[in-house]
Amino acid sequence: MIARHWKGIARPGKAEDYVRHLRTSVFPELARIPGFVRATILSRSVPEGTEFQIVTQWTSLDAVRGFAGANVEIAVVAPVVQELMVSYDPTVVHYEIVDVFERTT
Repeated sequence: MIARHWKGIARPGKAEDYVRHLRTSVFPELARIPGFVRATILSRSVPEGTEFQIVTQWTSLDAVRGFAGANVEIAVVAPVVQELMVSYDPTVVHYEIVDVFERTT
């Protein structure tokens, strides 16, 4: 399993617009890609606005290519998202998921 991490900072007042875009456009698109497992939205307030870290999980780097293209290190940032952001990472970081621990009770 692969975890793909990306960060961006939404302009003040634009955080809800960004989350809406993820839920209505990006996540439905990801759900149609073979090998996509899940996505997590993390956020925190920062002086510039709201910082987001988006973590998607995939079965393999080949599955990530179905979304990102041949160069999986380049971030996929739609023009509408670029307008919502103060700044964003132009690249992503991938991690191999070694283990997952979940509470059972």
